[in-house]
Amino acid sequence: MSCNSTSIETFEYLLPHGSNASDLGATMPPTPLRVCLAVIMMLMIVVGLLGNAVVCIIVYQRPAMRSAINLLLATLAFSDIMLSLCCMPFTAITLITVHWHFGDYFCRLSATLYWFFVLEGVAILLIISVDRFLIIVQRQDKLNPRRAKVIIAVSWALSFCVSAPSLTGWTIMEVPARAPQCVLGYTEFPAGRAYVVMLVVAVFFVPFGVMLCSYLCILHTFRKNATRVHNQSDSLDLRQLTRAGLRRLQRQQQVSLDLSFKTKAFTTILILFVGFSLCWLPHSVYSLLSVFSRRFYCSPSFYTTSSCILWLSYVKSVFNPVVYCWRIKKFREACIELLPQTFQILPRVPERIRRRIQPSTVYACNENQSAV
Repeated sequence: MSCNSTSIETFEYLLPHGSNASDLGATMPPTPLRVCLAVIMMLMIVVGLLGNAVVCIIVYQRPAMRSAINLLLATLAFSDIMLSLCCMPFTAITLITVHWHFGDYFCRLSATLYWFFVLEGVAILLIISVDRFLIIVQRQDKLNPRRAKVIIAVSWALSFCVSAPSLTGWTIMEVPARAPQCVLGYTEFPAGRAYVVMLVVAVFFVPFGVMLCSYLCILHTFRKNATRVHNQSDSLDLRQLTRAGLRRLQRQQQVSLDLSFKTKAFTTILILFVGFSLCWLPHSVYSLLSVFSRRFYCSPSFYTTSSCILWLSYVKSVFNPVVYCWRIKKFREACIELLPQTFQILPRVPERIRRRIQPSTVYACNENQSAV
């Protein structure tokens, strides 16, 4: 709905092609800010494509890496790749040129794809958090690769069902005149508002609540197990150990190693959750205000606010591979192996020598566990 319209029955789903922010009283962000955001977004596209592509290649090329959790991470990476290809380049171009050059229908399609791939990424994070909760708190490791593939297929189908109505006109999607891409517009129609509330709840608030509860329960379990291991270790007298006592000590060491492994895995997933929350909380509030608050939607600063918040939401597609490289040793090693020899600074250590330098770890992962 246009900000110049005074009747709630005025239904401007799409503004004329080539309209700009000044037509609706919006103030354009300073040129240096727009260029800076666009350049950084281009760098994000490159980093996101390369980083997420490496995740997919590793899981595809190595059968040993095709565990349930790694299949989920590869799906998350693929959704970020598609987001980088289908949405980010057009937003970056519009930031620089101020005008949308790709047609009204493609604008609505790109917005639908934006929500589609975001929903899929959020669904994967939600599945991972529930899986970690079942493994660590409930001690139920039921997610095998075959079940993971079924769940991934269902998540794609549900994400499409939730995002598709925005393409058919259930809510107002306005051609970029007040934002650098097609965004949710202000409306007073109950059906449009109800759909936007459902969309935002599905994208952020429900996943955030479930993941937060899961991680709080996992943290409580970690503290309880750490306290138990510490108390049992203090109660042992090394001078009076029998054969049974030695076996008990070995079991406690195994439990301690298992706890350390799960703590590191949990920390990695927790970092992904924090990144998701920081990137998507502002966007969720922004989307609700755009649809429910005419004053916010028609304010002169709406274009600048939209540019910054959309840029922040795209950061998440780059954030995940950076976390993998930082936290996961196997991922770093795989990245080095995929680099051409001319880009490798240090010579590759032969496998036999590497085993002597770095013996195999005491804790052996089973096929349903990953190095995350």
